[in-house]
Amino acid sequence: MADHSKNWGFRTRAVHVGQTNDPTTGAVVPPLHVASTFVQHHAGEWREFDYSRSGNPTRKAFETTLASLEAGCGALAFASGMAATHCVTMLLESGDHVVAGADIYGGTYRLLHKICSRAGIEVTLVDTTDLAKLEAAFTPRTKLVWLESPGNPLMSITDIRACAELAHRRGALVGIDSTFATPVLTRPLELGVDVVMHSATKYLGGHSDLLGGALVVADADLFKRLYFTQNATGAVMGPFEAFLASRGLKTLELRVREQSRTALELAKFLAADRRVARVFYPGLPTHRGHEVAAKQMQGGFGAMLSFELAGDFAQTKQVCESTKLFQLAVSLGAVESLIEQPASMSHASYDKADRLKHGITDGLIRLSVGLENVDDLKRDLDEALTAAPRG
Repeated sequence: MADHSKNWGFRTRAVHVGQTNDPTTGAVVPPLHVASTFVQHHAGEWREFDYSRSGNPTRKAFETTLASLEAGCGALAFASGMAATHCVTMLLESGDHVVAGADIYGGTYRLLHKICSRAGIEVTLVDTTDLAKLEAAFTPRTKLVWLESPGNPLMSITDIRACAELAHRRGALVGIDSTFATPVLTRPLELGVDVVMHSATKYLGGHSDLLGGALVVADADLFKRLYFTQNATGAVMGPFEAFLASRGLKTLELRVREQSRTALELAKFLAADRRVARVFYPGLPTHRGHEVAAKQMQGGFGAMLSFELAGDFAQTKQVCESTKLFQLAVSLGAVESLIEQPASMSHASYDKADRLKHGITDGLIRLSVGLENVDDLKRDLDEALTAAPRG
């Protein structure tokens, strides 16, 4: 039967690919399969599913949809975003070298510096927005380049295609954490990246009610290698989480585009406020990565932004604790807006010297913009900034 889905738009694929109705009952939503094991017809002759660590129908439905949205040959769903990232690093061997962006999630920093380093894997952090610095960081042992764009928490923008071309000339794989952009705004596989990682906990799920991660690849051989590692180590997404993630994908584009519009308005609002020293948002023309972002992000600049106060650690902490609509919490990408201080929360796992070296100051505040009314969010931030005493 011909596959017509390749001609469908993003939203149509999000609703229909991998989400066929139940042939037994006619239910328009595929059933939730919680079985841990599956009956086989003959000994040693395996059907598509045998044991839920190796494959589960509900997990496969989510993976199929996501692979379509990312233009990949296949996807793998994990118990968390960090489990997905860890699976990529398990492609490496002792003595290998990783070049990673300096503006990356604190959990990734911890994995690379506190876990991978134990296996004899060397890590170098570099400003990946500067191709010369990226190339200078390569060694003959560099096997993996790990990117984030937009970066976390400074919203740096990396030219994904240029970095992928450089890494491939040097014989290295390229992975990217594309959680902030989502496939709505950027599809890195189309820009030459080898493997895309998402924390499905964030925008893919979209409602702060699941924990999960995913990898998507374009190359079938790489998919087999990653699947082997996932199956051997077992950090797979559970069926209930996969069910919720599939539900989240159906509204992904609508949520991300609306949240991006609100984030741009809030960025402009904060940039005009004298109490704010700097705003980090790629949708602002003053952002040094704005032109690259406009080229590789389609129809929006994301719903994450950061801003810096001129005050000290205590003042910044008080602003974060004074908002009412912006809830004080780590994580991001859901329908409710969140606020946090990276220095003491999401990036506390950074060594302090590294944190300050890479611009994660005590005065930095990160926002995850939800679906609330934009005027209410402006008022909430204004009141919090007013409540905090000046240093």
